[in-house]
Amino acid sequence: MLSLVEAIGNENAKREYYLTDAVAIARARNLSVTVREAPEEEVMGINDRVQLAEAEAELQKRMRRAAMESEVTLVAPQTVFFSADTKLGKDVVVEPNVVFGPGVVVKDGATIRAFSHLEGAEVGEGASVGPYARLRPGTKLGAKTKIGNFVEVKAATFGDGAKANHLSYVGDASVGANANIGAGTITCNYDGYDKHKTEIGEGAFIGSNSALVAPVKIGKGAYVGTGSVVTEDVPADALVIARGRQAVKEGWAAEARKRRGKATKQD
Repeated sequence: MLSLVEAIGNENAKREYYLTDAVAIARARNLSVTVREAPEEEVMGINDRVQLAEAEAELQKRMRRAAMESEVTLVAPQTVFFSADTKLGKDVVVEPNVVFGPGVVVKDGATIRAFSHLEGAEVGEGASVGPYARLRPGTKLGAKTKIGNFVEVKAATFGDGAKANHLSYVGDASVGANANIGAGTITCNYDGYDKHKTEIGEGAFIGSNSALVAPVKIGKGAYVGTGSVVTEDVPADALVIARGRQAVKEGWAAEARKRRGKATKQD
């Protein structure tokens, strides 16, 4: 009866509420008291960090089992860590050593690859995340998107089929459907005082090792040349190249070695 629980006080040395006090309260009210055995993990106390870890381990065990019973594949269940509010759809595959922080939703058929960390993120149907990816709060991935290895996403949306396969940071941004983010690309979202947004249009191609200095918009179907530092908006279907022009000086290296008296040494 809830009235018994509500009557429990904390007039004791530790100022704690002891559930066992309900027995004395019930007897004082002339109520019958019976004993019922329960598994130890159902009534375990938490008085220190060792017991807290034991309780957490029990909770993780239950959540892993519940996930697998709901048609989720956990490749190495004992290495996956959930939050109490983690939501996984059917036929989701979770590889080893994945951590789900608070506020994560993963929809049907998605794959979370090994060593990824997700928090406050939504992963669309059939999407792929990782390995070694980090999704921070505010991330929303559309269907069949791909976030690859060593990619970090924060407060950004990815349209259906968009990709960031390697070594990139995408923060405070929107990425259109089927856009491709090349390796080493970063959105320069912070100027030391404020955060700014980058908008990448549908089907745009961002070449490897590019820096998009926000606020900036990359138009639908536009192409950003490899190694570009983009500081101004790019029209739809345009090509932008923002890097120094390559200069080749024939024979320069040989002349330099000659002047310094250093011949080329073959190993």
